[in-house]
Amino acid sequence: MPNSNFVSVIIPVFNEEESLPHLFPRLRASLEGMNRPYEIIFINDGSRDRSLQLLHEFYRENPGKVRIIDFNGNFGQHMAIVAGFDHSRGDIIITLDADLQNPPEEIPRIVEKIDEGHDVVGTVRQNRQDPKFRKFASRIVNAVTNRITGLRLNDYGCMLRGYRRDIVDIINKSFESTTFIPALAQKFAVNPVEIPVGHDEREYGSSKYSIFRLIRLNFDLMTGFSLFPLQAVTMIGMAVSFLSFLFAIFLMLRRLIVGPEAEGVFTLLNINFFLMGITMSCVGIIGEYIGRIYVEVRKRPRYVIRREWGGE
Repeated sequence: MPNSNFVSVIIPVFNEEESLPHLFPRLRASLEGMNRPYEIIFINDGSRDRSLQLLHEFYRENPGKVRIIDFNGNFGQHMAIVAGFDHSRGDIIITLDADLQNPPEEIPRIVEKIDEGHDVVGTVRQNRQDPKFRKFASRIVNAVTNRITGLRLNDYGCMLRGYRRDIVDIINKSFESTTFIPALAQKFAVNPVEIPVGHDEREYGSSKYSIFRLIRLNFDLMTGFSLFPLQAVTMIGMAVSFLSFLFAIFLMLRRLIVGPEAEGVFTLLNINFFLMGITMSCVGIIGEYIGRIYVEVRKRPRYVIRREWGGE
């Protein structure tokens, strides 16, 4: 049963052998300083380096405090968090990345906000130490996503967040094969809040999110929380059809008044390529939704656990 004073910290791990030795002491000191019971749940998401071995060492040094969930493959960061939610025992659940870009020293501030009555505590990274292109793209994505989904989040990419047990229980009942945890929690929250947190440059290892994976994640976010892209496709199709009808009337009248002509061929080709681009984009958006339906109807498990340590 959940404990109202108990804190569960969930950390997905994927090839983080360089950062884990530095994460352990800082995380432990931060949690010990709160003077309340806690557990740390590490989800090994198919790591191929020494991450699991390092997690075992930390587990042996901290009996009763550390748990390890070892996935049978790589299922992604959000599915790792879902597994942590399923196995957590605390009434306050914190999610944290293992790369140390979000300082674990911020955890007590998040717990304090939950103690004040907030059911979801989001965070906004201050003085981000990411490349300028990534920061610019993040601002664009945040603005567009808020517009499309109707949510109000200022930083979708920061996984240092806090949740009360009732929100986590609702998320556990949402059996979606692809989802975006911060947005899903925000949708169910009654009294959410966002706080500024520090952000450090990544000193150990490299980012596991390529541009392609970030694009896929944002597609999941937009198509999983709104029908606006489909509605936009419909409106674009209607507008293009109407403009094409007007253009056809213009060409017919011009032929009657001016006569046949051969000029403007390249203009027509350009218009044709433009319309083809719109058509392909619309088909792609529709395909995203159909793909989500396909993934859901297969009913494959969201994650597969090979072995667990701790939590007896």
